Amino acid sequence: MTEGNFVDYVKIYVSSGKGGKGSTHLHREKFIEKGGPDGGDGGRGGHVYLVGNKGLWTLFHLKFARHIKAGNGGDGSGDRSTGADGDDKFIEVPLGTVVKDKETGEILFEITDDGEKQILSRGGKGGLGNWHFRSSTNQTPRYSQPGLPGAEMDVILELKVLADVGLVGFPNAGKSTLLSVLTSAKPKIADYPFTTLKPNLGIVAYRDFQSFVIADIPGIIEGAAEGKGLGHYFLRHIERNSTLLFLVPVDTPDIKAEYDILVNELTKYNPEMLDKERLLVISKCDMLDDELKAELKVELDVAFKDVPYMFISSVAQQGLTELKDKLWKMLND
Repeated sequence: MTEGNFVDYVKIYVSSGKGGKGSTHLHREKFIEKGGPDGGDGGRGGHVYLVGNKGLWTLFHLKFARHIKAGNGGDGSGDRSTGADGDDKFIEVPLGTVVKDKETGEILFEITDDGEKQILSRGGKGGLGNWHFRSSTNQTPRYSQPGLPGAEMDVILELKVLADVGLVGFPNAGKSTLLSVLTSAKPKIADYPFTTLKPNLGIVAYRDFQSFVIADIPGIIEGAAEGKGLGHYFLRHIERNSTLLFLVPVDTPDIKAEYDILVNELTKYNPEMLDKERLLVISKCDMLDDELKAELKVELDVAFKDVPYMFISSVAQQGLTELKDKLWKMLND
């Protein structure tokens, strides 16, 4: 999947079908002079459904489908025949898709399970035929109901990636490299900022055939919550992660300051981010000898009293087993 094909935000116009008209029909048959009313009901208009599909990872297939319309219901006819229901429309979306009303911003529902089906726009009800209106005082009603109109609405579909662990860090922190050594994912890696232009997902294989999902979120910079850089487009994906892994390179001038900037950007975007489990991972530690690592540990013990931290090196494959163990424990406590 290329960066251009990763679409996590689309606006679409949906319209359900209108109901069919009821029939005003009087029964006519040889040797039956006054058969009476027998008009059938109109069929209901088609619904517009959203369906979860675990095989989809993006909303790209809806990028150019701006108008989605269900079919209208058929009209009723004689002999109490009901009109056909309008054709339903099924829109497949990836898991983690949130549906919002464009006008009000209200969240309507969210698709989280494979095969989950939710009605986005309900079709109009079909009108009743004149057969329903017969009575002892009105034995030949010559009227019926029209069908009800369908519903029209503009909606926003917003994808929030479903992953257990979210990698958070500045550009060039080594998130994509870490993802590539922990999983079989093959993210684009290069020595320049914003190599990652879309969230990358990978599955971490753990002991006894168990696994968990980790997401590499594009680099966050100071001011991301206000729209700077790329990170603000993808901060929504971090909302779904139960654990946040803050990745800071060991050669950073001030590890605590960089960590505080990252936490501040997440908090400004959504204060609930503070409630998530956090783990600080110091990367590129193959650059340190034991003496320097011990000195740094003394500083970090003071700066990070409430946040667990670890030393790793993705390139030298150091500390990765311990990192998996720690993440698994945090996810399952």
